[in-house]
Amino acid sequence: MKKLVVSNNYKKAGGHRRLSAVTIRPAAGNRCRGWLSGGGLGIPVALGRGGILANKREGDGGTPRGTFHARQLWWRADRHARPRTLLPVRAIEPEDAWCEDPTDRHYNRPMRLPADRGGDRLTRADHLYDFIVEIDHNRTPRVAGRGSAVFLHLARTNFAPTAGCISMTKSAMLHLLRRLSPKTKIVIG
Repeated sequence: MKKLVVSNNYKKAGGHRRLSAVTIRPAAGNRCRGWLSGGGLGIPVALGRGGILANKREGDGGTPRGTFHARQLWWRADRHARPRTLLPVRAIEPEDAWCEDPTDRHYNRPMRLPADRGGDRLTRADHLYDFIVEIDHNRTPRVAGRGSAVFLHLARTNFAPTAGCISMTKSAMLHLLRRLSPKTKIVIG
């Protein structure tokens, strides 16, 4: 009987190989574009308009440099079937929002907002937030002003820069989700 050998980059998970790590690097000559790679994947991505920054600040448009983990997948159940993933999954409701105000005690956390109150809602008219992978940037400890709402999400059709997130096509996102788990290291830089 042959012994199954599994590399350090992935482990078998439901017919797909669970990624132990992915790396996101800027593309040569364009700090707002990059590549997500790992476990045989090579996915073009859009980065923040400020490029990858070691000293991330709220509103600077930078994608934070560092090593993070995926926390959970948020998805628009009203638009798509639940995707296959090893991540915890939460359907986005109309009241779901994300606090980006450094003076608020809920800074860099999800929150629920009543319909009559404005804010950074996760339900958008466009499709950018149809799938959101929440990562643990600035979570423990949370530091006011060090950046919030850094996600993996869907890209605009022209791959325009993000406000600091990492974005990709829907097909790439669905492929990545099948192999992403809370243990996957997301190395940016």
